[in-house]
Amino acid sequence: MYSSVDVARPTESSAKNVHLGLFASARQYGLTIHEQLRNEAPLLTDRSPRKIIVLFDIDGTLLYTGGAGSRALNNVFRQQYGIDDAFYGIRPHGMTDPAILRQMIHNHLDREPEAGEIDGLAEVYCDLLEEELRIAPGFTVLPGAVDLLECLGDIESVLLGLSTGNLSRTADLKLRHVGLETTFSFGGFGSDSEDRCVLTRTALNRGRLLASDASAPGIVIGDTIHDVRAGLAAGARCLGVMTSGTSRQVFEEGGAHLVLEDLTDQDSILEFLLACTNPSQRT
Repeated sequence: MYSSVDVARPTESSAKNVHLGLFASARQYGLTIHEQLRNEAPLLTDRSPRKIIVLFDIDGTLLYTGGAGSRALNNVFRQQYGIDDAFYGIRPHGMTDPAILRQMIHNHLDREPEAGEIDGLAEVYCDLLEEELRIAPGFTVLPGAVDLLECLGDIESVLLGLSTGNLSRTADLKLRHVGLETTFSFGGFGSDSEDRCVLTRTALNRGRLLASDASAPGIVIGDTIHDVRAGLAAGARCLGVMTSGTSRQVFEEGGAHLVLEDLTDQDSILEFLLACTNPSQRT
């Protein structure tokens, strides 16, 4: 399971004096992007490269569940309130799981949730989602996702985390379904906050604690403009992937620093990561 310790904002220390290590030095030796990001030339510097925090959204960025989530949410409201098709009309892109449950209560019960009601529904949802995932015929890992995660996982300077509206348990269930549950060691989740900006900032702060660097650079990778807005609000660089229908224009007008069709273009992504470690290359 991912780290979800209580996080205070890291104190400002000597972060600006942290050496960029291999990243800056490697360019002088004509190394490839991947060699620069991987610590494959230890003689270039006696200092460790600075950590960079890479935060991934899950749904629509790494995978599609084939509708398992919406079916499970429909089953929650059928079991708890006798309401069929309660998910109908919900536009879930960018929403957190608790926010979706809140909206469903508004739509069908015409009231605010009672104290503890969303938490109780979330527990039922997790159980029902687990059942749905066992039989989800349309579950798909998106192109390039596994290869990119394996590539980044081999790079010592990269810390892989999550920035997702999923509850921490539903995130684990979805990733476990495809053997990716050990890929990420921390994150920000819908169980941390209904507000995507807050949970993204939480994820970034958790990564910075792990990096022991209060100003370690962060990157958010997601498939909706909501991922970009949350990343920008947290002070991260943002990569938008057009895997769920968000257009290049919408991403660029929303402030995304890089927009790609999907995660198959490793060279562009590695170049982007490398540039984010060097303030002189940031735009």
